[in-house]
Amino acid sequence: MIADIKFFISLFLRRLHYFLLVLVCIAAAGSYLAVTLPKVYRAEARLLVESPTIPDDLAASTVRAGSTELLGAVRQRVLTRSNLLETAREHNVYEDITEMTGEEIVEDMTERVQIGVPVTRDGTGLVLITFEASSGKISADVTNAILNQILEQNVEIRTEASGQTLEFFEQEVARLNTELAEQGARVLEFQLKNRNALPESVEFQRTRLTALQERVSQINREFSSLSDRRARLTELFEQTGRIDLSEASMSPEQRQLRELQGDLAAALVIYSPESPRVIQLRTQVESLQERVNAQTGRGVQGNGLLTAYSLQISDIDGQISFLAEQKSQIEEEMDKLIDAIDATPENAITLGTLQRDYDNISEQFDQATVALAEARTGDRIEALSKGQRIVVIEEASVPETPFAPNRKLIVAGSVMAGAAAGAALVFLMVLLNQGIRRPVEVTNAFGAKPFATLPYLTTPRQTLVRYLKIAFSIIAAAIGVPALLYLVHTQIMPLETVIERISSMVGA
Repeated sequence: MIADIKFFISLFLRRLHYFLLVLVCIAAAGSYLAVTLPKVYRAEARLLVESPTIPDDLAASTVRAGSTELLGAVRQRVLTRSNLLETAREHNVYEDITEMTGEEIVEDMTERVQIGVPVTRDGTGLVLITFEASSGKISADVTNAILNQILEQNVEIRTEASGQTLEFFEQEVARLNTELAEQGARVLEFQLKNRNALPESVEFQRTRLTALQERVSQINREFSSLSDRRARLTELFEQTGRIDLSEASMSPEQRQLRELQGDLAAALVIYSPESPRVIQLRTQVESLQERVNAQTGRGVQGNGLLTAYSLQISDIDGQISFLAEQKSQIEEEMDKLIDAIDATPENAITLGTLQRDYDNISEQFDQATVALAEARTGDRIEALSKGQRIVVIEEASVPETPFAPNRKLIVAGSVMAGAAAGAALVFLMVLLNQGIRRPVEVTNAFGAKPFATLPYLTTPRQTLVRYLKIAFSIIAAAIGVPALLYLVHTQIMPLETVIERISSMVGA
C-alpha cells in the first residue's frame, strides 16, 4: 500500500509541471479578474409598512388591498420601462449609455434594483430597497430616487383607489335616486289612473255597490207605487170624472159601484174570467157604471176637473221620470263599480310588481347611501394618511466600501479551481498511459517475475533543461493569460459582459 502511494506520488511529481501550468493559468486569470473587475457599490434604504392609525371597527379605509399586494403593484409601477430609462439617464448610471439599447438598459437596471416585498400577517413589515452601481453616490442617489417613487406611487395608488370608490358610489347613488324617482312616478301614475280599482278601495266599492243595489230596489218600489197611484187616479177620473171624491160626497150608486169593483177584483183572484160569478159581477159593474156616468154628466163639465187631473198626472210622471233618471245614473255607477271590482285583482298584481321594483330600488339606494358614507370616510382617511401607510426608516447613504467584487474570494477560488483542474489533468494523463512502469505490472501482464529492474537515469543537463521548460511555461502562463484577458477586455468585450453571457448560457 505504501509502495503504491509512493509510486503515484512519483508519477505526480514527474508531471508536476503540467499541474503547475494549469494552476498558474487559472490562478492568473482569476487574479486578473479580481483586479480588473469594477467595484460595485450597493446602497440600502429601509421602509416600514405601518398598520392603519384608525381601527377598522371604527372607520375603515376603502383601500382593502394587503401590504404585499399593494407593494407588488407599487413595484410594478416603479420598474416600468419608461421609469427605469428615465432614472438611468437622470443619474448617469452608465458612462456609455448612448451606445446601449433601451432593452439592455432596462434589463440591467431590473437586475440592479432589488425591492424586498415582506410577507406579513398583521399588515406591517420591513421593505428593503437596494441598487448596485459603479459608484457609491450613484447607488445612493438611485436608491433614494426609487424610495421616493415608491412613496409617491403608494400615495397615488391609495388615493386613486379611494377616489374611484367614492366616485363610483356617488354615481351609483345619483343613478339609483333617478331610478327611484322614475319608479315612484310610475307607481303614482298607475294609482291615479286606476284610483277606483285599487286593492285598498275594493271594500269601499263593494259597500257602495251594495248601497246602490238597495237604492235601486227602493226606486223600483217607489216606481211601482207611483205607477199604481197613477193607474188608480186615471181609473178614478175615467169612472167618475172627478179626482177629489170622498166617501161622504159619493152617491149611493158610486158607493155601490166601488163595492162591486172590489168584489170583482176579489173574484178575479179566486175565479177565472169565464166563471159565472165573475161574469155576473162584471155585468153588474158595467150596468152600474153607465148609470153613474149618466148621473155625473162626465165630459160635459170636466174642464176644471181635467186641469186638476192633469196637474197630478204631470206631478206623478215627473216623479217617475226623476226616479227613472236616478235609476239610470245609479245603474251606470253600478256598472263602473262592477268593472272596477273586476279589474282590481289584475291591478293589484301590476301595482304589486311596480311596488316591489320600487322597494328593491329603494333598498339598493339605502345600501348605496351607506356605502357612499363609508367611501367618503375612507377617502378622508386616505387624504389625511390615517390608513395603512409606508414610512421611511432609513434613507440610503453613500456606501464607503464596495459590495462587490470580493477579490480575495475570487483569487482563492481561482487557485483552488486551478489546483483541481491541474490535478484532474495529471490524473487523466496517468490514467490514459497504458505503458508498463513497475515490475508488478510486468508480472500482471506476462505472468513472469522479472529478475531485476533498471531505473530511468537522466543527466544533469536534461534535468536542468526540464526545469527551465517548466519555469518558462509557468512564467509565460502567468504573464500571457492576464495579457490575453486584458486584450479581450479592452479590444473585444468587457470581461464582466463575457462572464454574464457565459453565466446566462450555462444557466448560472
